[in-house]
Amino acid sequence: MHRPIDEPEGGAGHGTVPPPFRPHPTPGELPGGPWADADGPPDAGQVDPRVLGALLARHGWRRRGGATGRYSRWTPPGSGAGIGATSLLVPESRAFPDCEDLLEDALTALARSAAPSAREVLVGLTVPSDEIRWWRDVPPGPAGTVPWSVQEQLGSAARQLLLAGALAVRARAGYYGARHRRQAQSSLRAVVVGAAQGGRGLTAFVPVDPGRAVAVRLYHALHAAREAVDYQRATGGMEAFDTAVEAGVSRELTEALVTLVRGSEGARIALEWAPAAGAPTGCAARPEPVEFSPGDLPALREAGVRYLTDEPSVPVRITGAVVRMRRSGPRGEGTVRLRVLAGAEVPHVRVTLDEESYRTAGHAHLVGLPIRVVGRLERRGGFRRMTDASGVVPVQVDEAERDRLMKSLHENLDFFEEAWGGE
Repeated sequence: MHRPIDEPEGGAGHGTVPPPFRPHPTPGELPGGPWADADGPPDAGQVDPRVLGALLARHGWRRRGGATGRYSRWTPPGSGAGIGATSLLVPESRAFPDCEDLLEDALTALARSAAPSAREVLVGLTVPSDEIRWWRDVPPGPAGTVPWSVQEQLGSAARQLLLAGALAVRARAGYYGARHRRQAQSSLRAVVVGAAQGGRGLTAFVPVDPGRAVAVRLYHALHAAREAVDYQRATGGMEAFDTAVEAGVSRELTEALVTLVRGSEGARIALEWAPAAGAPTGCAARPEPVEFSPGDLPALREAGVRYLTDEPSVPVRITGAVVRMRRSGPRGEGTVRLRVLAGAEVPHVRVTLDEESYRTAGHAHLVGLPIRVVGRLERRGGFRRMTDASGVVPVQVDEAERDRLMKSLHENLDFFEEAWGGE
């Protein structure tokens, strides 16, 4: 049994497969891959003590004196200053004689600590990362905790917002649908996401290399969205949302904000730049959090509808491999599904072809060739449908690609017997 030809591969809105973010490290371990050495905490010889101090301050550690100009003493969030309190000694600079020994002791203590803030400091040290934080003001559940469903909503909103930023890096549009989605999701694979205690907050660590472009785009898009909402609430006009597209605002971003705010008493998003890299050009060194409230939801929803209806269809010239064919009888027009090889930033597209073009598409696939077709990508269905199709011709490919296409055919012979039955 085959999946219907019009079944979506994923797109804007509900049912989208979330990008494959890395989970936040659990106490006692660091994330794998490029985020940490397999042997433990970061190499003390590679750590800038000024960066360590900046990260400790960012994550709530308190500076409690030390030897002026030589080293400082830091205690974790919530700890007292009495005898026996956990503390770190951090040199002011690498010029301090015992700098590396103190750094090694501090890093070892952070790696052994169960405090979430210690994990966050180590993640920020291991790979220079911009940090994006989300908070939602929600009524507490039993014992002051946040229900699991509310935490899931926060995580979903964070994923959608990061994806909206990554899409805006690829191109500016009021509505993306399936366009650029695969590349945008791939660009987020290095992001580490972790929840704050209590479930009301979430932090994403976005590596400066290669993720800074996403953080910068979100910085501009969030401020533009806030200004557009203020304008709409003050004047009733939606014009500010039209100009906000150039800053990265889109239907995908407004939907993410609706998900973030819905069911809460308010929400805010803050960006903090990696201390090791500094603030990017054109951005505030210490950005203020951007806040949204339930009163903003009507404007955000109206903007999403506006973006969806105003985004035009796109003329394209697509080269694609036929992966599915269907028509109601042995003659007449039929529908094919193409795996896009070139010409459009979508993974698959559905095309209705006349009888001759449908036959050309079928024969091309049977001999292991893709086809080229000219038409328009329609926004309805998320830019997965092509209309006004014409000029269908087989396209020559190299032997390796042809062999791969032929292998795909042999693996799906039952489908093609169904598609060509009666002819």
